[in-house]
Amino acid sequence: MYAVVRLNTWDDAKRAAAAGDVAEFDRIHSEQPGFLGSLVVDLGRGRNAIVNLWVSEEQATAALPVVGPAVGRLLEPLMAEPSQLVGTGEVIQGAELVDGAS
Repeated sequence: MYAVVRLNTWDDAKRAAAAGDVAEFDRIHSEQPGFLGSLVVDLGRGRNAIVNLWVSEEQATAALPVVGPAVGRLLEPLMAEPSQLVGTGEVIQGAELVDGAS
């Protein structure tokens, strides 16, 4: 499993007003071959740490020509700061969620 970790800082008012754009991006992202899902952590003050999980680095890379323009069109206008790539790499340890955990 491969992960892409980013830090996004949102303009909360813009993001709230554009929930449809966020949902559209999520749909496009989820349709990409090899995309397994995302983990989003609210860091406060409009900041989120986002971990996108992929089957492989190759599939994550192959999705960039579709996902990149969608980010530019749908998400970047909602950000207070440019998205920051924290890092990428193989997942070496994980935890299974227990039903009902939040």
